[in-house]
Amino acid sequence: MKKLLCFAGLMSLLLLLIFITTAARPLGSGPERGGAPDKTLSPYFLVKTEEPGKDLLPLKATRAEVKIAGVVAGVKITQVYKNQGQKALEAIYVFPASTRAAVHAMRMTVGQRVIDAQIMEWQKARDTYEQAKQQGKTTSLLEQQRPNVFQMNVANILPGDEVKVELQYQELLEPEDQVYEFVFPTVVGPRYSNMSAAGAPDTERWVKNPYLHEGQAPPFSYDLAVEINSGLPLAKLSSPSHEVAVKYPSPNSARVSLKDPATAGTKDFVLRYTLAGDRINSGLLLYPGKDENFFLLMMEPPARVKAEAVVKREYIFIVDVSGSMHGFPLETTKALMQDIINGLRPQDYLNVLLFESGNAVLSESGSLPASEDNKTKALNFIKAQPGGGGTEILKALNRALNLPRTPNTSRIVVVATDGYVHVEPQTFELIRQHLGAANLFPFGIGTSVNRHIIEGMARAGLGEPFVVLGPGEAAKQAARFRRYIESPLLTNIRVSFQGFDATEVEPASLPDLFAQRPLTLLGKYRGSPAGTIVVTGKTAKGNFEQKIKVSSDQASPDNAALRVLWARHRLMRLADLGSLEGEKNADRIKEITALGLKYSLMSPYTSFVAVDQVKRSDGKVETVKQPLPLPAGVGDLAVGGGFPGGYMAKSRMAAPMASRADLAMRESPGRYVTALPSTAAPPSQGTTAPAVKMRIQVVQVKGPLDKKAVKEALEAELPRLTACCQEALKRGVKLPAAVTLTFTIGPGGKVAGPVLPKLPLGYEALTKCLSQAVQHIKFPDPGKKAVKATVKLLLAAK
Repeated sequence: MKKLLCFAGLMSLLLLLIFITTAARPLGSGPERGGAPDKTLSPYFLVKTEEPGKDLLPLKATRAEVKIAGVVAGVKITQVYKNQGQKALEAIYVFPASTRAAVHAMRMTVGQRVIDAQIMEWQKARDTYEQAKQQGKTTSLLEQQRPNVFQMNVANILPGDEVKVELQYQELLEPEDQVYEFVFPTVVGPRYSNMSAAGAPDTERWVKNPYLHEGQAPPFSYDLAVEINSGLPLAKLSSPSHEVAVKYPSPNSARVSLKDPATAGTKDFVLRYTLAGDRINSGLLLYPGKDENFFLLMMEPPARVKAEAVVKREYIFIVDVSGSMHGFPLETTKALMQDIINGLRPQDYLNVLLFESGNAVLSESGSLPASEDNKTKALNFIKAQPGGGGTEILKALNRALNLPRTPNTSRIVVVATDGYVHVEPQTFELIRQHLGAANLFPFGIGTSVNRHIIEGMARAGLGEPFVVLGPGEAAKQAARFRRYIESPLLTNIRVSFQGFDATEVEPASLPDLFAQRPLTLLGKYRGSPAGTIVVTGKTAKGNFEQKIKVSSDQASPDNAALRVLWARHRLMRLADLGSLEGEKNADRIKEITALGLKYSLMSPYTSFVAVDQVKRSDGKVETVKQPLPLPAGVGDLAVGGGFPGGYMAKSRMAAPMASRADLAMRESPGRYVTALPSTAAPPSQGTTAPAVKMRIQVVQVKGPLDKKAVKEALEAELPRLTACCQEALKRGVKLPAAVTLTFTIGPGGKVAGPVLPKLPLGYEALTKCLSQAVQHIKFPDPGKKAVKATVKLLLAAK
């Protein structure tokens, strides 16, 4: 009997370790990844080195104070930096905020001195900061990298110093289905990038940031408090993301605090509440300013009417199975897809495209009828994926949106992703150019998704955004989706003004309204408030019209927030238009910059800078990038998956699917996976590889579990482990007689950290397949003590 070698899985893990070691430089030292010719902007893991006197973790605390009054949330974020080393520091911290945040103020406190920041044109603010840094003055700079991603630089933090930086923003809260939701993001997830670091624009360099490993807590304290004051009594209040303590000083107010702040900083804080009688704060608000007047209209939508006509629909599901989706996010996606796909009607059609570094499609020739058999095939296609590789979302969208259309159907495109990419503008433009007569509904998956890309895809795709925090929310969000697509609440929406001199209204045009949320308009007005606002449109029943009277009774100086909220909406629309133009438009940039300067607002082209005028050092500083924790539920593959070699686990697809030519995948070592055209044959077609017999030998177990328990858990997954070797054989890989793996079993019986090979063995895709198989295994719970296990996979030909 010919002896087979199972060069099974482990070289890629070694390659991953090598990649991380070279990518993760000590903070404040020389260039990342030692000048490798193919270095990219990919995030990397923090490597703590012995550098005497250097504080690598200068951010000590962050706190958010939130005050919600009616429909406006005011947020103050306080960051405390302290240098506990012996060298002067420059700290760089990348952090998130709401996609709707109108950041309008910043101040810095150094000792007893308080410095209010100034808003400046981006380059001028950067130059002011750099000059102050070189002069030895303590200075801080706040820049917007994305509408929901900001970067704080604080320079000349002297040994023993404590520097406090505060920033303030406001945002508008719009209820949906009578439920108000306030979201406060706490961490920026690692963004996949294949962009070369050499020559990368300044707007993208923030992506290259250090991260802590999976499960490591934030190295700084975190806290949050919310105060709600409503014009109507509160009914229900809860947080699906965190455990909170709630006090009610009155029927119309509440005070919310975190029960366990130590665990709060790795996922979005989400607070939901309703008002008594399922009412909402709606109507018209006016703010008569000194030089300009502003208004806000929030009109309750009409009741949903089910359309009588049955419309055939074609569903294109685009599913992210990249490394950052591995584990909890992908399991959430699978639960969501099962709910939606099982709910399709027999007259509907469906197709599925999966993507990571490469992509694969269920049916290249066109969508399939939504029969029970085809729905099962689609779900098996999705469920077979463990998650791994990069996040090539542009290639996936381009391929999916150009799949053949099914005649006489209404096309619905569904995208499921965590959004951990930095190509948001290109994504929005691609959707606008290629979507055609269809609607796109993006689902953000996980505890800390990139809401900017999720909301932006919905705007570009004329759909609605969804965020699914975990598997428990999948059924609810799937039901919302089905409700939305049955019939829009209001279409062909038009707004006119009779006797009310409204100008510069935002948005300039209103898309169809799918969700049960208010129709919202912000604008300016001239003269005395009077007249009528008329809203018209169409429902499933027919024509719709509603008139809102304008009077001076609706004006109040308490509505001053409307000024910055209007400017923020205008600024965002102009930024969206700028991305559509395909290249930088000088006039558009000037308009956005002027808005930011006039209304003291953060934007892509305006920043806040504060300078303490006291010279305190010689200007020589050690630069430290504050490492970020991985979002809850996100594993180390989110950082390691940014390099080539993503692997669609074809070996785990359902047998009927694996034989389809349009699912065939090919791979060469160290290269991206690409899907073969539908006319090509699968690599394994016509080739029968010898079967592999695998035996498990547990070499060593340190901890409260015994060898038998570990062996039984591994043997339960023998088909999955063997499939990795079988697939490698089909690709012509020579395998050794044994492969040794070392891993740690943590609380709950889950594998904690990487699965390490003893020797540098195998191709990357094979190694990733084996390591992911082990990562998926549920071992007995060892309790509080971790278990370190070493096992040997013994292989022989049948």
